[in-house]
Amino acid sequence: MGEPCRLRVRYVKDGRLAYLGHLEVMNTIMRCVRRSGLPFEVGNGFARRMRIQFSQALPVGAASVGEYYDLMLPYPIDVTQALDRLREASPAALRPNACKLLPRKVPALEAWVDVSRWDVVVQADGVDANGFSRGLDQVVEQGEIAYMRGPKLRRIPVLPSLMSCHATDVADGVALTMETRATEAGSLRPAVLVQAVLGTSPLRVCWVGQWHEQADGSRIDPMGYC
Repeated sequence: MGEPCRLRVRYVKDGRLAYLGHLEVMNTIMRCVRRSGLPFEVGNGFARRMRIQFSQALPVGAASVGEYYDLMLPYPIDVTQALDRLREASPAALRPNACKLLPRKVPALEAWVDVSRWDVVVQADGVDANGFSRGLDQVVEQGEIAYMRGPKLRRIPVLPSLMSCHATDVADGVALTMETRATEAGSLRPAVLVQAVLGTSPLRVCWVGQWHEQADGSRIDPMGYC
């Protein structure tokens, strides 16, 4: 039947389900996999859980056009049939749109994907692109951002976590296109940056691209890995 492999799945996260936490998303997707009837491997631990790996946790409230998970398979399967069955078993706001078979021994998604692109919309009185750019320069000059995550005070360096950020004026606010890099210190979340620059929260955040950056600066899409 073939060697064990992994099925890499890309799915959206949108609508009301954008407000699900990462653990809730993981549990929902595992239920969808079970409903689909696809074969999957089970771990050897006491709980005997499904062997599945997810990409980095998306901030609660943020949408995404491309999230990923790797389902460990005991043998290769037809990817077209697998996608159809997963789509039928999944809610529209978490519906897969692509899948691909990969070898078992590839880097784990969470650590391998290290570059992200975001679309962000901020609406607030007196906010414009020039004002945001001036505030961003001040934050970059400070060197790091201190913020609360739950009861804990966190600090993250702005550079090299922030790779680029372009602001454009829109009705009643500003639209941002930003790229961030995951570092040993963590990942810079768009809401944390906007709060540090403007003292307000973004209206909308959408994850529009994820890649692995190689040593030469080139990028590999998770579905392009081979």
